[in-house]
Amino acid sequence: LSPLRYISIYRPFVKREAEKNKFPWKTMGPAKVAVPSPNDFLQKHSKEPKLAPRKKEQDGKKVLPLSVPLRTYRPVIRIKKDFINKNAVAVIKGAPKEPRPFCVDTRQGDKYPLEPSGLVPKYIKKKNYGVLPKYVTRRREEIKREKEEYEARILEELKKKAVKSLSDEERTNVLKALKKNWEELNHAFQGLPVLTDTKYKEMHKEELELKLRQLEHDIEALEKHKDVYIANV
Repeated sequence: LSPLRYISIYRPFVKREAEKNKFPWKTMGPAKVAVPSPNDFLQKHSKEPKLAPRKKEQDGKKVLPLSVPLRTYRPVIRIKKDFINKNAVAVIKGAPKEPRPFCVDTRQGDKYPLEPSGLVPKYIKKKNYGVLPKYVTRRREEIKREKEEYEARILEELKKKAVKSLSDEERTNVLKALKKNWEELNHAFQGLPVLTDTKYKEMHKEELELKLRQLEHDIEALEKHKDVYIANV
């Protein structure tokens, strides 16, 4: 006897699943499609928009056919323009075009436009040439106002400290007095002996040098600064 053939226990399940997912139009479309009728063929101008039929009477008046124009109708006459002759007449009657100035700078005749070359003084002929810019004037006014405010604040502080400022006349007199004093001390310094063999001569020479340096410093300070303030004694 031959052995029994092997049959899987999942055979009914596989067969059932295959029949469940099997449809006639799954991949190739429906099995039967409605065939169009031969009488419904596409006719010429069938898809163009159709106008409503023209009424023979409108508000009790008989409407004339479209082929007959009205008496008041004035057709639009389009005149064909001759642009070639028009342009020719415009060129003949027009003003001649001025030649563009050039600058030649080599013997071979190399040239370039004259206006952007920098040789034409067009910038100095501008209306605002040489006029001080507004931002510079505004900045100067701000600096002047800040200086005035600073001087006013300093004067207020000096008044609180009982300090007064020298006038121009007083400052000039002080400068003259200092310079006169310096000349006298310098004359005395020039008259010192060359040989300083004693302690007194050496101390006297150092004292004169110190006074001369102090006077030079004071004179330089007064000449450099216009506003000088001194304490009230």
